[in-house]
Amino acid sequence: MAVPRWHLDLTVCQSRGVADLKPVLADLEAESEDLDALVSDLPDKAWAGSTPAAGWTIAHQIAHLAWTDRAAHLAITDPDGFQTELRGAVARIDSYVDSAAAEGADVPPPELLMQWRDGREDLAAALLGCPESARIAWFGPPMSATSMATARLMETWAHGQDIADALGVTRLPTPRLWHVAHIGVRTRDFAYLVRDRVPPGEPFRVELTAPDGSIWIWGEGAAQTVSGSALDFCLLVTQRRNRADLSLVARGADVDEWLDIAQAFAGPPGSGREAGAFSA
Repeated sequence: MAVPRWHLDLTVCQSRGVADLKPVLADLEAESEDLDALVSDLPDKAWAGSTPAAGWTIAHQIAHLAWTDRAAHLAITDPDGFQTELRGAVARIDSYVDSAAAEGADVPPPELLMQWRDGREDLAAALLGCPESARIAWFGPPMSATSMATARLMETWAHGQDIADALGVTRLPTPRLWHVAHIGVRTRDFAYLVRDRVPPGEPFRVELTAPDGSIWIWGEGAAQTVSGSALDFCLLVTQRRNRADLSLVARGADVDEWLDIAQAFAGPPGSGREAGAFSA
């Protein structure tokens, strides 16, 4: 059964190595612990609170992270079992993610929290056991262990933002945003392809101000540029904020168009957030 093209393109982008595995896993653990601290003391009824993702509660958000960690662990430890999972996803591509999140959200919050904790620990151990040259089967072409860890960090940060917004919490940006920004840059062409558009032929320069004031640069020497804070860029590419509410500056017609459609996550074009829904 064919795998949807949007999966193929995104995982190809992510499979270009970004860093050594152990530092990425350390950052993934830290990102997960920060989110864990947000939800661990919530009363059970608060887990049913709505988040900015339509139809998703806080429980849905954690259930989705737990489910994806389990799927990644399965892909490493039981490739045949993962192929069964993959066939199920392709057969129900329009509802698969929402259904899995809804099923997990029905689990009592203390049990769901433990499932997420156990799952992310199991995944980290499995990733550490992968040979450096290994490619892990995924919803598309195989991924390296480092790319898998980076993708998990991006999702943890993005879904954590939804939970923070639901709770009215402002999170302090950390240097871990580099991983999210990197995926946002590397998935530029995917944002066009998923919309049946032709990506620009030339690279863009992305210049972001990191939380510590240093500058992160991708595409050195490119004529068209985007600049601004790393936090704003990450909020944009994960579609957690509307571009109108952010302070990113585009110089060039093509890069200006990209900022309107940027998408670091797999799936069909995201609906994003309404302008003015949040303060930047």
